[in-house]
Amino acid sequence: MDRIDRKILALYQNDTRRIAQSIGAEVGLSAAAVQRRLKRLRRTGAIAAEVALLDGKALGVPITCVVTLSAAGAPSQLDRFKRQMRGQPQVQQCYHVTGSTDFILVVTATSMEAYGEFARTWFEAGQNVARYETHVVLDRVKVGLSLPVADGAASLPSRAKAARAPAGSRA
Repeated sequence: MDRIDRKILALYQNDTRRIAQSIGAEVGLSAAAVQRRLKRLRRTGAIAAEVALLDGKALGVPITCVVTLSAAGAPSQLDRFKRQMRGQPQVQQCYHVTGSTDFILVVTATSMEAYGEFARTWFEAGQNVARYETHVVLDRVKVGLSLPVADGAASLPSRAKAARAPAGSRA
């Protein structure tokens, strides 16, 4: 993967509807060359998926909870728990982590009552969970899965770009 691939990915990951001609204009390639590179990046797995970001509130799923969970039992039970969480549509993300907890989950729900039922079913009634703690999200300050892939100035935080921009210009 070269510098141009990284620039393409930086632009593409935040808007997959952006046309290849527009991307090409920013990276100095033709639309066809951008399309070829995107195809290769999909084939090699650098682009793992292209998905739509849905609004939970608009779909009647306004509750998001971040759950820290300590598992109980043998390693085979950890694998079982992972499989179970992969199969739950309410679980947006599930991470097996180091530290004082074993898992961090992001769970969505239509209501606190629905989340309570989910927690009773999967955390309290299950034999895999020693303890868990729920953090209800009050404000979604930043949500995304973007990775910092670009080289040089394109990968700087927006504050740094603004600080470097000449007076009167837009960063």
